[in-house]
Amino acid sequence: MEKKRYFVNIGEGEISQIKYENNDDFVIFATEAEVSELRIIMNHLHDASFSSFLRAHVPIVEYHHDSANDRYDEYLTSAYQLIHDLGVEKTRKHIESMNILSNNHNKR
Repeated sequence: MEKKRYFVNIGEGEISQIKYENNDDFVIFATEAEVSELRIIMNHLHDASFSSFLRAHVPIVEYHHDSANDRYDEYLTSAYQLIHDLGVEKTRKHIESMNILSNNHNKR
């Protein structure tokens, strides 16, 4: 399958082939299947974020005992890992500088 260039903004949950405004936090080259995989991860990330928001309003549940936050962290790491794997050099270096991935997960 042919890989196309996409612009990714995790904070906004955007994946686009068109660069506009600030949607170019990360640049990747991906097939349609790989973009679908990233979209699924980002949808899970959004759902986990909402669950964490709801949990934040329950003061008796501590952050480190909250499965919604754990899921959010897991999906965020998965999204960054996939973006790193598909990213151009600048994208990979940026993610590596964030130290969000363990060294054994950097595939390139």
